Amino acid sequence: MAARAWKKLYRDFYHRRAFSSPIASARHCSSTAETAPKIPHFSKKGRLLTGATIGLVIAGGAYVSTVDEATFCGWLFSATKLVNPLFALLDPEFAHTLAVSAASRGWVPREKRPDPSNLGLEVWGRKFSNPLGLAAGFDKNAVAVDGLLGLGFGFVEVGSVTPVPQEGNPKPRIFRLCEEGSIINRCGFNSEGIVAVAKRLGVQHGKRKLDETSSTTSSSNEDVKQGGKAGPGILGVNLGKNKTSEDAAADYVQGVHTLSQYADYLVINVSSPNTPGLRMLQGRKQLKDLVKKVQAARDEMQWGEEGPPPLLVKIAPDLSKEDLEDIAAVALALRLDGLIISNTTVSRPESTSKNPVAAEAGGLSGKPLFGISTDLLKETYILTRGKIPLIGCGGISSGEDAYNKIRAGATLVQLYTAFAYGGPALIPQIKAELAECLERDGFKSVIEAVGADCR
Repeated sequence: MAARAWKKLYRDFYHRRAFSSPIASARHCSSTAETAPKIPHFSKKGRLLTGATIGLVIAGGAYVSTVDEATFCGWLFSATKLVNPLFALLDPEFAHTLAVSAASRGWVPREKRPDPSNLGLEVWGRKFSNPLGLAAGFDKNAVAVDGLLGLGFGFVEVGSVTPVPQEGNPKPRIFRLCEEGSIINRCGFNSEGIVAVAKRLGVQHGKRKLDETSSTTSSSNEDVKQGGKAGPGILGVNLGKNKTSEDAAADYVQGVHTLSQYADYLVINVSSPNTPGLRMLQGRKQLKDLVKKVQAARDEMQWGEEGPPPLLVKIAPDLSKEDLEDIAAVALALRLDGLIISNTTVSRPESTSKNPVAAEAGGLSGKPLFGISTDLLKETYILTRGKIPLIGCGGISSGEDAYNKIRAGATLVQLYTAFAYGGPALIPQIKAELAECLERDGFKSVIEAVGADCR
């Protein structure tokens, strides 16, 4: 494809030069001196510049025509390293909006290379090409699902989505701690609402179904679903409650009724520190009542052979041991499909203490969260006896970090802050490093390594 593009560029360039130049124009005029157009004089510098440009086009086209698609794809991802630092010069929220907009328009690389075979795994009856996902919060309104999945994530989680549109907390509400590789946010579930998100996911779902119908290469005999409802990767939908809502369960139930048909899995977010009273829903009785109502709402809907989407709960890292034991007990008793560990922290680890930005209110994410969330992940894996798939989230910025999360009990992992700092080039880098870690320690697959440090 790249080769054809270069060849077309060369032909167009040559055509314009040939038929717009004074010499070419003269061929269509009278041969008499009076009617012949005057050929303008080009300076030596101009001729050299023109010649160099033509030479670069020809050489570039010839070189790219010999490059395979995988190599060219690698170049595109590497090229983002030059662009991404520019985002750090912009206001954090504006930079985030710009990044989402670019992904929604397809102005980001598209991964064409297959993932390492040892990264593939099956969870909830679905095949993940790799365990690396994008956490909720990046694409809150599902405007860039196709572009983000195309970057090579194994799964992408959109949201949090609230029933009624809301602006969230006043700006500024996102703050960088660059030296610490961290971010503090107090966005407060800014959302366009479930109606807007449902429309977008409906279009994406329809496109996916059309592709499946028209495809002649897909196999109809597979027992495990390849990809998800939105494309080749798996799509998660993270549900939230409105700030002024008095009935949290009703908000989550409404989200299930409207969005579950487009989701490969659903998440009940009861752990954001930026919505007053939300974390109180993590108490044993409150969580048990909430999960029961949401499960009932999901199960009362009509589902095909694949059944209803798995239901997960996302918890906070700032939990006491007793709180975590209660959550684990509820998850086991109600046969919850999974837990995401964890959301952002209201604590300020020692590594951030000298940064004045750390005084800002909100949830902290990024590298300083890694140790806290990984310890919590390991405790949860032990409490649930490895019976529930866990998604490890918080502070991942390398393949080694992802590997340590998996060894601590995560079946899947998510990142956000490191992606905001490192850009698209970080995704293939983490996957390659993770594959090397597995091979180094003799694991043939991700599943073999899950909970290795707890055994």
